[in-house]
Amino acid sequence: MSQPKVTNRARIGCLVVIFFVPLAALILRTGYWMIFKAQWLQEKAQDQWTRMSVVEATRGDITDCNGTVLASSSACYSVVLLPRQLDEYQTLENKKATAENRSPVDLEALLVQELSGILDIDAETISTRLVNKNKYEVWLKRQITDEQASAIQALLNPDREPRVYGVKLEEDTRRYYPMGNFLSQVLGFISVDGVGQQGVEARFDKYLAGTDGHTLLTTDVSGREIPTNVDEYVPAQDGSNVELTMDAVIQGIAERAAEQCLNEQNAKKVTCIVMEPSTAKVLAMVNKPDYDNNEPPRSDASLLQELSRNTAISDNYEPGSTFKIITTAAALELGAATENSTYTCTGELLVDGEHIKCWSSRAHGTQNLTEALENSCNPCFMRMALDMGVDQFYEKIYEFGFGNQTGIQLTGEASGLVRAQKYIRNVDLARIGFGQSIAVTPLQLITGVSAVVNGGHLMKPMLVNQITDDEGNVIVRYEPTEVRQVISQETSELMKKMLQSVVDNGSGRNGAVEGYAVGGKTGTAQKYGEDGSIQRDKHISSFIGFAPADDPKIAVLLVVDEPNGTSEYGSVVAAPYVSEIIEDTLVYMNVPKTETDDEPQAEMVQVPQVTGMSSEEAAQELESKGFNVVIEGMRGNVQVQTPAAGESLEKGSTVVIGLEYADDANESNAITLPDLVGKTPVEAYLELQQLGLRVRIQGMGGTITKQEPEAGTQVFYGNTVTLELSQQTDSATATTPAETTAASP
Repeated sequence: MSQPKVTNRARIGCLVVIFFVPLAALILRTGYWMIFKAQWLQEKAQDQWTRMSVVEATRGDITDCNGTVLASSSACYSVVLLPRQLDEYQTLENKKATAENRSPVDLEALLVQELSGILDIDAETISTRLVNKNKYEVWLKRQITDEQASAIQALLNPDREPRVYGVKLEEDTRRYYPMGNFLSQVLGFISVDGVGQQGVEARFDKYLAGTDGHTLLTTDVSGREIPTNVDEYVPAQDGSNVELTMDAVIQGIAERAAEQCLNEQNAKKVTCIVMEPSTAKVLAMVNKPDYDNNEPPRSDASLLQELSRNTAISDNYEPGSTFKIITTAAALELGAATENSTYTCTGELLVDGEHIKCWSSRAHGTQNLTEALENSCNPCFMRMALDMGVDQFYEKIYEFGFGNQTGIQLTGEASGLVRAQKYIRNVDLARIGFGQSIAVTPLQLITGVSAVVNGGHLMKPMLVNQITDDEGNVIVRYEPTEVRQVISQETSELMKKMLQSVVDNGSGRNGAVEGYAVGGKTGTAQKYGEDGSIQRDKHISSFIGFAPADDPKIAVLLVVDEPNGTSEYGSVVAAPYVSEIIEDTLVYMNVPKTETDDEPQAEMVQVPQVTGMSSEEAAQELESKGFNVVIEGMRGNVQVQTPAAGESLEKGSTVVIGLEYADDANESNAITLPDLVGKTPVEAYLELQQLGLRVRIQGMGGTITKQEPEAGTQVFYGNTVTLELSQQTDSATATTPAETTAASP
């Protein structure tokens, strides 16, 4: 057999190359896709026949220290447009209309018209969202109202003619603040996507937000979900709950007083902080004006920024005479002054060639240290500062925390302004002594003053007690933390005594509260323009008070920015409102009134139960116990008594009894007592305050379980209503040492 010729072998070789090289390339390419791109191909295929649906986590609640809910989340709906579905149904409608020999319905125009009316959105905006017909879903509006959701649900009714296509309702959650503009700047708000933007909502977002889950659903060729086919379900992990140190009732008391001050003094801003001196727990924090957290003014960025700024921690201001508390405590601790030190005021003091005047147009003459505080005499405190010297006074200023953030559990805290020590002249030091040439935040000042009156312990301010899960298990607990000892117990005791004298005998008289020993200090400071010049007609007025003076349960600071009333002095502008806050708060806290040393101790008698008796029987019973009796009403048995049975009063006090039937002259004054059972303490307190009724609260947590008198009873202005609260169990006992921390998250 003859061998193939060379030319034939060459041809065979060419054929082999032509056939096998592409085959090898195809095999290699197929192997590459099957081995190296398999995961990518699987994901692409899955994207075509499945759709991921997010299962949103429910954001955790924010509560006060007694469990009153201040921020919560509720179910709602959001509106989603379906451009591809709309395009498909429009095609079907066109074919159907042609077959029926009629003009087709413009489904897009119908959808736009209906949604525009329901959602109050411009028609052009909706049309723009529908332009890309390749998209299956496009968000239109988040968190609509229940009424809007019902209206859209009616559009989707299969029996509706003409039928509306291209829209669906998606389950969503809405953040809800039950009390509106209550603790506005402290709570903050969240974005429409559920991300904390300000305040506690932002600072503790990682705890509150939780973790979203998802559902993987099978879809048809057009991308429509087939709900019966669930390929994967990962449940959401709901957010944790944040418990604040605030007490909603005390916050309500402070909010009311600050609002009243803002209006009556025609002020630019009012800031108020109520603190527990022994722990530095913030019991209330108010900034006026404020806003409703449910509807923050998002459309006006500058207004939103102004209203949402927490001035209590973010704004620096000259403290004025309230800083004299720090100067005095520092001078006593350093030995630069004693209780018996004397100072002479000639109306001014010459320092570095500058004449620095006292606030008073008349010289105070020779005074001891207590009298200097009572008179708030500037030259005395200039002398104290100069006697301490720059090094020692500055050391104490920094020890009290000025010039540094306090570390409170909020973002946006300012550090205050303390001029660098190396640039300080004697004239600057003298001005710092009476509260000029230094700037502080309200939080820094009340924290420092709390250290002065709590035995000398500078505490780290607290805003949050603990973070818990839905079952009440503690995730993180925060404990009171001492930063350092700034003055001795002896100095603290002397300061409390002298500051009480300021309220009893000096410039702080308007801060006094009948029945309670109050200590405090007024302050009136100048303001500066953008060019650094003093604005003569603008001031910051303030008062800081604490009570009871010998064992302070609360400290209250009220700062009034640019009052425009009859006076700019803190004694007139701020002190009366602090007095009101102190009185109402101590009564709410069931702090007993004190007796002065120079008065004999009054005999206390328990008020008997006289409801249901005739007026004669009731009067006889009360008078036999040593009470005076005032009868409200004309006839019938006793319907209500004030104070309530069981309260202890001084012998000789007055008890008011209200009869079932009022006379014509007083009938218009009768008040029908509302049903308060089931309400929170702050809701009940504010409601009764508006009616002019006094409140006595028994218990420390939960909601109202009983009221005396009962709902529907006719009572009169000034009567006392007793409210009993359900007791809260301490969920903190469930924590373990590993879960407890004193550090901020």
